[in-house]
Amino acid sequence: MNNFEGFGLSDALNNSLSKMGHKTPTPIQAQAIPLALKGQDILGSAQTGTGKTAAFSIPLIESLLRSPRGSALVLTPTRELAKQVLGVIHDLLGYDTKIKTAFIIGGEAYSKQMSQLRANPRIIVGTPGRINDHLERGSLKLHDTGFLVLDETDRMLDMGFGVQLDRIIKFLPAKRQTLMFSATLPKGIITLSGKYLNNPQRISVGQSNVLAQNIKQEAMRIEQGDKYKELIIQLHERQGSVIIFVKTKYNADKMAKKLRQDGFTSEGLHGDLRQHKRDKVMKNFREQNFRILVATDIAARGLDVPHIEHVINYDLPQVAEDYIHRMGRTARAGAKGSALSFVASQDGRKWHAIEQLLNPEAKSDYKEKPQGKNKARRKPYRGRPDSAQKPSESYGKKPRDKHTKRPVQHKGHQAQNSEQHGSEDRTEKRASEHQGKPASKFIQERKPKAHKKHKPHNKSSGGFKSDGSAPLKRRSKNKPSHTRAA
Repeated sequence: MNNFEGFGLSDALNNSLSKMGHKTPTPIQAQAIPLALKGQDILGSAQTGTGKTAAFSIPLIESLLRSPRGSALVLTPTRELAKQVLGVIHDLLGYDTKIKTAFIIGGEAYSKQMSQLRANPRIIVGTPGRINDHLERGSLKLHDTGFLVLDETDRMLDMGFGVQLDRIIKFLPAKRQTLMFSATLPKGIITLSGKYLNNPQRISVGQSNVLAQNIKQEAMRIEQGDKYKELIIQLHERQGSVIIFVKTKYNADKMAKKLRQDGFTSEGLHGDLRQHKRDKVMKNFREQNFRILVATDIAARGLDVPHIEHVINYDLPQVAEDYIHRMGRTARAGAKGSALSFVASQDGRKWHAIEQLLNPEAKSDYKEKPQGKNKARRKPYRGRPDSAQKPSESYGKKPRDKHTKRPVQHKGHQAQNSEQHGSEDRTEKRASEHQGKPASKFIQERKPKAHKKHKPHNKSSGGFKSDGSAPLKRRSKNKPSHTRAA
């Protein structure tokens, strides 16, 4: 389909698309819209930023315009994504529409949502938690809801909304049209589609677990304590808007405050912020009132900010699939973007999972450590040998003095030396192997830049300390601290 006019949409919807500047449908829209207009259920997947929101919003609005009765429900995992979806729906409806909408999310007052529901809205967009609350209160009725959309379904399951989704489905009529969209389709989503969808049409645009080709990916192996220093260097070298992903809500606020102290304009975004604060942060970021957004994985999905040029993974995601969604925040709508991931020594397991997800055939230098009994058996014996144990079964006898009957060399000292030398040999071996290893095909590895180090203090020269203050004089044990007056 070369244009939207070939779908046979209503004049009001075509006018809205023309005002929005949408002329040619994206691949996911070209496949999903005709099937949805025929009333078929859809299980769709496509890379992030390919137009999934319009792919289900256009047939949703068209179905309501064709019938004076009925309503539609759209469920999203996060408030930010729900607001973004509602914004697209409002743009498609236009200003002179008679179709009313309701925005039902957590973090907002019930009184405001009650007034919206009393107005009999035909389009309801919200999160599963608050939708379920209104259903149990009796303030929301879904008996005439014939159109259901589940957006980012895999994320909803990861966030624990599976039970709430089952409860919401019970309030919906059995005869309905259901569209399920997601960026990835793990096995859990395929199983869930068998419960919610009726003979669905499978749509997949592009390969799964593949990032956009216009994203330059880089990985930097760095210790945890050196991350912030390197972050400052990277921020000075890069131009444009940046989103930094961290692991915890506390670190999001802490880093945003620290960056402001270092001269950067930054704000934090996480789930503990009140809704009006989250809306204010996102509004200012879209208007480019500040440059750096420090966020948890709450911003990894559905956040459509076209001017984001750089994504920095200060902390790697807990789930490998979230790496794909994080990278999707940049290079939107065909633009170019870059991504940098800090990989600390304790992130070996996470980074290995990301490598296997993006390129299962790629070789990784990560090796699983022995666990359980096998790991315990490899430890050297440090206790006193059992008297009933045979000499051949012992861990090795040590030479003993004839008179004292004690080992010639202390076994603790020997074990300590062997462990120390062994660790040094292993470190040198890993370093030599890593130097000769070629860079990854899909992620280019780079080294952190050398930081300036202060020269060590020379006691004999009587120099100053690194901060410029005079060194403290140490008292001599042989000389008294004061002399007697003559």
